[in-house]
Amino acid sequence: MDWDKLEAATRRPEATICLLSALAHHDLTDAIPDALDIAIPRGTRAPLTEGAIRWHRFDPATFDLGREEILIPGSSQTIGLYSAERTIVDCFRLRASVGYEVARDATKEWLRRGGKPAELMAFATELPRAKAPLLQTLEALT
Repeated sequence: MDWDKLEAATRRPEATICLLSALAHHDLTDAIPDALDIAIPRGTRAPLTEGAIRWHRFDPATFDLGREEILIPGSSQTIGLYSAERTIVDCFRLRASVGYEVARDATKEWLRRGGKPAELMAFATELPRAKAPLLQTLEALT
């Protein structure tokens, strides 16, 4: 059982796996996150936690974009998870903290698996800070 996911989900029902942790879930990175990346809506308080959880605050207007609920293995509890497309776009949007190479490499792997650039651009239109660097990367990779 993943206690960090369980703790995040019980302390914040809107908790959503994001960034490097979501890339790892979607098998789009070789990096092993040192903490569970969890998004919560901006304006909400990050709870004190025992586990290795890194809280991120995302805009409430776009918080549910590309969000789904998954079952935490070994429990009856669910937690939010951003789609691979939303996660890649978020990594470009937050490339200063995540690293441009992480976003680029995830995009490269996603495309190799048959991902369509138009799907990424649809998310980038909703999250504009990612649009220019994502477009440059897609042009270089395709």
